[in-house]
Amino acid sequence: MRVLVVGGAGYIGSHMVKMLLGAGHAVITLDNLSSGHRDAVLGGSFVEGDLADPECLNRVFEQHKPEAVMHFASYIQVGESVRKPDIYYRNNVTNTLNLLDAMLKFDVKKFIFSSTAAVFGEPDYVPIDEAHPNRPLNPYGRSKWMIEQVLADYDKAFDLRSVCLRYFNAAGADPEGQLGERHDPETHLIPLILQAASGRRENIQVFGRDYDTPDGTCIRDYIHIVDLCSAHLAALEYLNHGGVSDRFNLGNGSGFSVQEVIDAVQNVSGKQVTVLNGPRREGDPARLVADAKRARGILAWQPTYTALDTIVSHAWQWELKQLS
Repeated sequence: MRVLVVGGAGYIGSHMVKMLLGAGHAVITLDNLSSGHRDAVLGGSFVEGDLADPECLNRVFEQHKPEAVMHFASYIQVGESVRKPDIYYRNNVTNTLNLLDAMLKFDVKKFIFSSTAAVFGEPDYVPIDEAHPNRPLNPYGRSKWMIEQVLADYDKAFDLRSVCLRYFNAAGADPEGQLGERHDPETHLIPLILQAASGRRENIQVFGRDYDTPDGTCIRDYIHIVDLCSAHLAALEYLNHGGVSDRFNLGNGSGFSVQEVIDAVQNVSGKQVTVLNGPRREGDPARLVADAKRARGILAWQPTYTALDTIVSHAWQWELKQLS
């Protein structure tokens, strides 16, 4: 198929482009390079452009004639979304509507959307399944939940079929060492600890050690980037075979605490990490773990890299590459 990957120069998008190319698809990447990297796009066609520009979208659809779209071009920082809700709603909602308008104009009816566990808010129970109430706590989570609702309406009105994939914590790096995380600033836990291990960062801060967990630190569900992308590939196959619009949680179904991640980094790297203990951050639940049984059953998706040491090891190899 011809697949348009929006945000394909970013962390998740670039891994997705590589996987799609490996599966034999023709890939068109659209990215404004505001946070992505041109050298992370390892093949296919590349267009530098912005979802805020409808004329650019028209040109991309007219020239490349994509048959399906994957959307990775959202802003993703929770704290920033609280401080700057305007840019989050404009980029994550308005610009996504621009993309959907172009899809309708050019009769493209298959859409795979990067959603988030933030649509759930404070969990009533864990692991979190798709039936959990949606109560997002911040503009980032609300922007994603808005688009999920838009997509349900577009399905009914326009027969635009979509799959929303709710990520928990994307982690790791390309096992072949070609791609990894290059956020600036970095906000994800595993690369922050790895930078402390490699010497690029002086220390790592732990926010709260008094949670109701075995070691007192927060527990999160980390899903390897390759497994995350394989779920998108499975979602594409699902839509190609007539699957109806749906939403799926993506995670390993088992969580690891902040302290366990620190221990894993020290074990894999052989380096000691300086840890500073701080107070809890407002809005941090003690546990966020996915129930991904529906994705495993309906999409026939099976995560491969579920061990924490494996996730950390792949990310550590990428961190070492950044030092050379």
